[in-house]
Amino acid sequence: MSSTRPPASGTPTASGTDPETLAALRRWNLGLTVLHAAQAVLVLVLAGDFAITVVEAFPEGPPGTPPPAPEALFDVRIGFAVAAFLLLAAVDHGLTATVARARYERDLRAGVNVFRWVEYAFSATLMLLLIAFYNGIVEVSALIAIIGANVAMILCGWIQEVVNPPGQPTRTMLPFWVGTVAGLAPWVAITVNLVGAAEVPGFVLGIFVSLFVFFSSFGLNQWLQYKGVGRWASYGYGEKVYLVLSLVAKSALAWQIFGGSLAG
Repeated sequence: MSSTRPPASGTPTASGTDPETLAALRRWNLGLTVLHAAQAVLVLVLAGDFAITVVEAFPEGPPGTPPPAPEALFDVRIGFAVAAFLLLAAVDHGLTATVARARYERDLRAGVNVFRWVEYAFSATLMLLLIAFYNGIVEVSALIAIIGANVAMILCGWIQEVVNPPGQPTRTMLPFWVGTVAGLAPWVAITVNLVGAAEVPGFVLGIFVSLFVFFSSFGLNQWLQYKGVGRWASYGYGEKVYLVLSLVAKSALAWQIFGGSLAG
């Protein structure tokens, strides 16, 4: 059964999901599989053993008792963490280009990409945790809150697609705006640490600025899709932009971290 078969008669489909565009997206996904996987291997081969320790200061008395010194819980090998978010992307793109191609293309016609949101829930959250690490947020309780806020943002992106099927005007942008608020919270926390730091290495500032721009660009891409601005009126075009942003954002973070703390 062809994975590019047309939908049932009368079923609205998202724009830009014709067979030619879907075939092009398959080639894009195959290419991104190779690029992400190759970078993951390079990081694993070349990275040093630099690690960051996750800590917590557990209460030792009633509320108001001065907190004790934080105790170390576990170490995170940064090279492994960087390779992990690259490999997660490689797996996602590899599945959508091969064994899960039929499901991927069927979902695109319906204006939804489940694979994208599931992968982002893991890979983008891991990326944000690394950004938090490099800005001094290493307390496990704060990291759990960051995970929750970022996953909530990504799930809101998924809901935005589900509640606005193709073939009708956009009904609501509420999930988008709820996700925006949730997604900003970790960046506010990171900014507080960045501003209050006694010294900020240049590469850490570069990570903060560049990745904030990239993370924001994902949201802007969805907003442009649902506002039908120019080429973004095509859902397929927005999908291509997501693919490019995924590669560029992950590559930028990987090699900024590598150059700043993993080389050698």
